Amino acid sequence: MRLVPHPGPAPDSGHGARMTRETRSLPVLAPDAVDTPFTILGYGEVFARDTTWNDHSHPFHELLWNERGASTAVVGARVWTVTPALGLWMPAGTLHSGSAVAGTRMRASFFGYATTTSISDTPVAVEMTPLLRLLLERLGDPGLSPASRATTEAMVLDVLEPSPRELLVHAPTSALLRPIAEAVRENPGDQRTLADWASELGVSSRTITRAFNAETGTSFARWIATVRAQHAVALLTRGWDVETVAEQVGYRSASAFGVAFRRTTGLTPGMFRA
Repeated sequence: MRLVPHPGPAPDSGHGARMTRETRSLPVLAPDAVDTPFTILGYGEVFARDTTWNDHSHPFHELLWNERGASTAVVGARVWTVTPALGLWMPAGTLHSGSAVAGTRMRASFFGYATTTSISDTPVAVEMTPLLRLLLERLGDPGLSPASRATTEAMVLDVLEPSPRELLVHAPTSALLRPIAEAVRENPGDQRTLADWASELGVSSRTITRAFNAETGTSFARWIATVRAQHAVALLTRGWDVETVAEQVGYRSASAFGVAFRRTTGLTPGMFRA
């Protein structure tokens, strides 16, 4: 059996009022469950609606990135934000779900399981450098000769590597931390400090600190900063100005937001502006 990868069915035309959200269903497939004879196969789509995908897995490796806009990929309690600057490598057979905001111009490159080696056994961020993007664009040229395609594919595999920068949040699920996670998800600009939450939940600040380190692998402050950065990226890619985004995610000035954003992502807010 041969599979041509596709993120899902085309949106329904619908009747009457235009749908504002679309949900797509994809199968759960094991690595190499179907024939994937290609080395690298590209795909692109512009989403007219906010779109979500159910839990699914691919028989091939996948590199997700966007030319414009923002999307998310979820594996268990881990949530990555995918942007034009930061892509995500999804190894074959990894169960994941996802979403993309309307207007996102998504790109995906599928790597044949039998013809390529995964850069990681787990999902990892990939910095979408100008060279990597140029090589992937070249593979989309229908007039590319077989020899040139093979050379370009080899170059992609040579420069492709995990990035130390990523927009990743481990969502805490314990009864202790769930109120914090839900509140910050609802309002990333929530100004309650570690001491405020400790008082509200009737525990010590040390107890919350230990719980955050155990469940998320990071501190309360760094977790908050990353959640805010993820939310900020979604707003920036929708075209919001930096000052308004800074206010929405809880910073008193655009400069303070810029410093925190760069500390968290290694990138400037301007790199994500629509």
